[in-house]
Amino acid sequence: MQTTLIVGGARSGKSRRALQLALEIGGQRTFIATAEASDAEMAERIGHHRAERGVEFRTREEPLDLVNALEAEVSPDGIVVVDCLTLWLSNLMHHGRDVVAQTHALVALLSHSPGPIVLVSNEVGMGLVPETRLGREFRDAQGELNREVAAVCGRVEFMIAGLPLTVKPA
Repeated sequence: MQTTLIVGGARSGKSRRALQLALEIGGQRTFIATAEASDAEMAERIGHHRAERGVEFRTREEPLDLVNALEAEVSPDGIVVVDCLTLWLSNLMHHGRDVVAQTHALVALLSHSPGPIVLVSNEVGMGLVPETRLGREFRDAQGELNREVAAVCGRVEFMIAGLPLTVKPA
């Protein structure tokens, strides 16, 4: 396994599937968390995910500089799970970073990754059109990010109701 993208809706089982795939790979397991605990509810979610991973994964928190974190962590001797691209994108937009440049940098890294990576991302374009301009910009940027990452990943799965649907087989 080289690179896998797992997309799906909220609570569809994306993170659980990513951990499952990573546990099938031997060697060092690294989890790059992009979430920031901006409130008590988010802190609780982060704690739940951390407990779910257990001691099987070394965790690195990186809400903004994902590309450099991946460059430092990816190796042929282990696997890296990134959870999730949606929060990373949200963080980039919130902090006024260049989303297009960051997306291109991520895609370039994934195209030549020296080791396996599993990326988790939300599918946000299947629902209602957001009411606000920022919401529409986010939805569009998320769709573009997912599309560009999927193009370079060796495998893409869509999670629905806890079940993986292979969209792009390895």
